[in-house]
Amino acid sequence: MFKFAASKTKPYFYKNSIKPLQRNLFYIVFLTIFLTLGGAKTYAQEGRPKEKSFPAKNQTTSPETQPELTEKPVKVISGDSLKKKKALLDGKVKYKADKYAKIDQKKKLVTLYDKAELYYQDIELKSGIIVFDYQKNEVYAGRIKDSTGAYTQAPIFKQGDNQVEPDSIRFNYKTKKALVWNSRTKQGEMNVKSEISKKENDSVYFLKKARFTTAKDIDNPEYYFQASRVKLVPGKKVVVGLTNMVIADVPTPLALPFAFFPMTEKSRSGLIIPSYNDSNVRGFSLQNGGYYFALSDHYDLAILGDYYTNGSYAMRFESSYAKKYKFNGNVNIRFENLITSERGYPDYARTNIYNIQWSHAKDAKSNPNSRFSASVNLGSSKYYINSINQVNVGSRLNNTLSSSISYSKTFNSVPQVNMSLTATHSQNTNTEDINMTLPTLQVSVDRLYPFAPKDGVKKGFFKNINLQYTVRGENRIATKDSLFFKKEMFRDAKIGFQHSIPLSTNFKLFKYFSATSSVNYNEVWYFKTITKQFVAAQNKVVDTEVPGFDAFRTYSFNTSLGTTIYGTFNFGDKKKIQAIRHLVRPSVSYSYTPSFSQYYDTYDPDGSGTMRKEYTRFDNGIFGAPGKSMSNVLGFNLSNSFEAKVTDKDPTKTEPKKVMLLNNLNFSTSYDITADSLRWAPMRVSGGTAFFNQKMNVNFATTLDPYAINNAGKRINTWNIDNGGSLFRMTSANMTVNYSFSSRGESKEKTNTQGKRNGGREDDLFGTNTDLSDRRQSQFTDEGEEKETASEFFNYKLPFDMTMAYSLTYSNNNREKKISGNSLMVSMNTDLAPKWKAGVSTGYDFVQKGVTFTQFRFERDLDSWRMDFSWVPFGQSYWSFFIGIKSGVLSDIKWDKRSQADRSLR
Repeated sequence: MFKFAASKTKPYFYKNSIKPLQRNLFYIVFLTIFLTLGGAKTYAQEGRPKEKSFPAKNQTTSPETQPELTEKPVKVISGDSLKKKKALLDGKVKYKADKYAKIDQKKKLVTLYDKAELYYQDIELKSGIIVFDYQKNEVYAGRIKDSTGAYTQAPIFKQGDNQVEPDSIRFNYKTKKALVWNSRTKQGEMNVKSEISKKENDSVYFLKKARFTTAKDIDNPEYYFQASRVKLVPGKKVVVGLTNMVIADVPTPLALPFAFFPMTEKSRSGLIIPSYNDSNVRGFSLQNGGYYFALSDHYDLAILGDYYTNGSYAMRFESSYAKKYKFNGNVNIRFENLITSERGYPDYARTNIYNIQWSHAKDAKSNPNSRFSASVNLGSSKYYINSINQVNVGSRLNNTLSSSISYSKTFNSVPQVNMSLTATHSQNTNTEDINMTLPTLQVSVDRLYPFAPKDGVKKGFFKNINLQYTVRGENRIATKDSLFFKKEMFRDAKIGFQHSIPLSTNFKLFKYFSATSSVNYNEVWYFKTITKQFVAAQNKVVDTEVPGFDAFRTYSFNTSLGTTIYGTFNFGDKKKIQAIRHLVRPSVSYSYTPSFSQYYDTYDPDGSGTMRKEYTRFDNGIFGAPGKSMSNVLGFNLSNSFEAKVTDKDPTKTEPKKVMLLNNLNFSTSYDITADSLRWAPMRVSGGTAFFNQKMNVNFATTLDPYAINNAGKRINTWNIDNGGSLFRMTSANMTVNYSFSSRGESKEKTNTQGKRNGGREDDLFGTNTDLSDRRQSQFTDEGEEKETASEFFNYKLPFDMTMAYSLTYSNNNREKKISGNSLMVSMNTDLAPKWKAGVSTGYDFVQKGVTFTQFRFERDLDSWRMDFSWVPFGQSYWSFFIGIKSGVLSDIKWDKRSQADRSLR
């Protein structure tokens, strides 16, 4: 079913009344004098001054003498001796013209020439020439010839919400009937042109030899539908007779004996025509057919389905909803029953996969104290791999599905209280492990300053003392994909509450140092603990769950001291590099946590009774367990950044240009005072910077261990330098480089919306996501992005944009000294010619020595149509070809051909 809606225009009209015109010589003379005095370029035929004449057709009037848009009222003298006649006009007439505006009182004609405009009741008419016959109640408008003999200034006729742009028009404003030659009008997304149009009344039009198209150029469209007879009801429907599709002025065999086009500004329910395809694995198919329900102005529903001749089928439910200034969102539910081969064959397999996506956003202005949001993406771990309806390139490479639904509320009390309720979901598609919290409750009370004055600045140790209270409760579930939402999933749930009361303060020390101190108290509640014992029958240690309430309490102390040091190296104002600024932020921290050995018990690990091991009944709790060992740790951190001032290349700029050399260079380590060995923790070094006007980002990190390892790969209490090595032993290192640039200057931000929603990347580094239910969207640009206008001569420098990602990982935990990861990914798009685009996403793994995922993309913009081709040559090879009309009204007119990747069911 084809759908399109009428467009709305809101012109301004004049609806004032005009007094009756009397056929009396005296009043005609009076009217002539009145009109003569009223406009310098407007005259009646009788009483016209002989010394003045109308301008010739090739003359133009100056702005001082050009007639303005003026009203021409006609007065009536009432009297007993005069017989009243019905008024010829029912409203006030307004008009103007560039060359002349002529009134013929005998013939009751008003003739306007050159850029003529006429306004009467709800009629607005602009044309080269307009003849207004107010005796016959008719208006004629047409084109005029310019100096070259070409016709110009075609009429633009508006009445109410309808607009017509014909070559000429004849209209009776009493009967509302009209004859229109070569009319051009727009109804929703459709442009309509007909040789002859007959307007029967305000709601019915009859067209002869009409063409319908969504092309912008109605006179020279790329395609159109040719109909011999048409009945048009603006804003409601179009009924046509024999209709033939014409492409590039060549008639095609595609024809319909009759057709019905509903037109409305609101969404309409209707059938969604499926597309045909075939597969070597599942046979022939009809895909993406169904029904669209326009339920209301605030929400809708589309039910789509696929069917394969081997018995496979799929169902999808898609709904969008919105309420202005309140909320908006959408829901997608997908289910697929996949069958491979045929029953009785050894390779026969059957599986069910599903996916649920839900996005919801609330307008913050609707209720600032209450917020609700949802971002859900859950389902079968193998959905994106085995789905027969979506080509999920980047999503198939993604290993994690995640969801979050949260509600938060703020209570404006004193102190302020914040509450949030959140449900989360994380799913590893490789291991099929699922971790959920159903739900997480968190309540926090705003900070209290018991020693701060009510007025004035909080300054000093005591005035800055503050405390806060937070309680967090979780119902945490860990399960497998196969047990999702089964009773076994809820049986192993873990519940707990954690209460935290931090007491902290901050103050200045010796003017240049900033100090912070805090004491943290934690109390954890569990409703299930464990006990360990050796079971001789099983010959192993068995954990037995003990139901019931239990709790433990811990506390700790933390303090830190830090400062900021600035250093500038000046080289002179005439140097290219005028100065380098070094910013250093050193800090020292100390933390102390006592031993909580009172929560520990012992068990016999082998049943011999000769050996005892300690454990705590709170092991495996969701908020951890109390520590037995005392912790007394000093932490050291050094943060650096380097910035340069360089002479600007632009000689008009007097100020130097700032260039960031290193965004950050951080060193961190710690020292455990109470440990009996291995007191120093490995040093962590990390940094990052940007090059080429922030287009290339480089980040690196490494771990340096001062201790040596033995032959078994275990750390020993010996310095690495004393063991024949260097001062530090590099155990790991990694570096990432991301580079995006464009030949057009600033690279455009590209958003792979569906790919991001599926859990993949926002860019097209791993290819693009193709939704087979709607192939009208471009592979290269976001919907609604403005397109560049192609010039007559295409630029010899091909415009392009490129995204590159490089990753390098080094491992040396056990002296293996190997490159464990080394890969390069590249995505590039270019314009081969005007309206021709090509792109590729590929990469190479230097460790595995093979090409990573690769996709080639080609697209042709055919104005009203779009054609694209994509090809995945390696691995699960796949190709698809599409050509179809861009407009949603005729989105079912398409040809979509693709191969089905041979995916194994897992």
